[in-house]
Order: sequence, then C-alpha cells, then structure tokens
Amino acid sequence: MSVPSSLREDPRWSRLVDMVRDLAFLDGGSDEAFTLASGRSSRWFFDMKPVMMHPEAGRLIGDLMNIRCDEIGADFVGGLELGAVPLAALVIATDFTSDRLGFMVRKQAKGRGGRKTNNPPGVEGTSIAEGGDVIILEDVTTTGGSAIKAVRRIEEDTPCKVVAVISILDREEGGKEAFEEAGIPFESLLVRTDISG
Repeated sequence: MSVPSSLREDPRWSRLVDMVRDLAFLDGGSDEAFTLASGRSSRWFFDMKPVMMHPEAGRLIGDLMNIRCDEIGADFVGGLELGAVPLAALVIATDFTSDRLGFMVRKQAKGRGGRKTNNPPGVEGTSIAEGGDVIILEDVTTTGGSAIKAVRRIEEDTPCKVVAVISILDREEGGKEAFEEAGIPFESLLVRTDISG
C-alpha cells in the first residue's frame, strides 16, 4: 500500500478521508461509468480540485504532505499543470518549518518563462537552476505516466534530483507498480479503497 502508516495514525488523516469522499468522489456503479484522463474507463471518479480549493481540506492536504516532505527531505515541490499547481501552492503555504519552494511544469512550454529564473522552458515558479532535491506532486494517480514524464523532464533538463512522487490519491490501478519499475519512490496520502470501501 502506498500510504505511510504514520499518516494513517494522524487524526487529520481520517478527516481528510471523509472530506475527499464528500467533495471529490463519485461511484458510477458500473466499471465503464467514467472515462478518465488516461483514457481508461472506471466505476470511480475523483475530482480533487474541490478538495484542494476547500479551506479545511486544503490545509489538511498541505499539513499531511509537509509531514512527508519533511521526513523525505526536499528543497522543492512541484509538478505538472493543472492538478499539481494548487497542490504545490498548498504545500508551500502550509510549510512553517522549512524554506521549501515550489514550481510548476507546463505540458507545453509557452516560451516566456525562465527569463529571470534560468529554468528551462516550461518550468515556472521558483528557480531550480542551481539544483536540489525535488518531490513531484500529483493530485490523482492512475497509471503514473504523467508524473513519470515530469520526473524525467526535471532530471534531464535541470541539475535537480527527484527524491519522490507524492499523490493525494492512488487509484490503485498500476501507478505504484509503474513507479517501482521506473525506480521512483512513490507514496500517497490516500488510496481508492480508503474512500470507496
């Protein structure tokens, strides 16, 4: 399972489970009820934007993510637009113990970012041009493909080292195994069965 036991023991974790169930989860009752961004069909749908944009739920996510970021150790957090943008903002806004900074990776470089930061095209926010340890964030993990691309891009285009990928929710549909195969440490705050039963 991709959720660290220390998180499950934190009293905030069960509150986050309830909030994700209430704000983000739909059960379509059929294995082909929803078409996901990955192109797969699924009975379950999770939209984490309402969770990240909710004051209490957003703070819970930021607090729990920061516990793991502190334990793993990271200079920077970031990830692919769109899901990782509010997530990175939540993590850095609720970080009161380190100087961790955030960035985002555009799916398509706009050509104007990086002038002041010296980041490669499409990597915006804090400068990561001098290198450091990075945690890639993701809102929902299905196959892991998008986050693995973000990891490769950061490691190929910058002097940074990606030390982990952390997702709010692992749908338990092969993402964990894809990260293992790619040699990338992966964990999540929640897994689908925490929500759907």
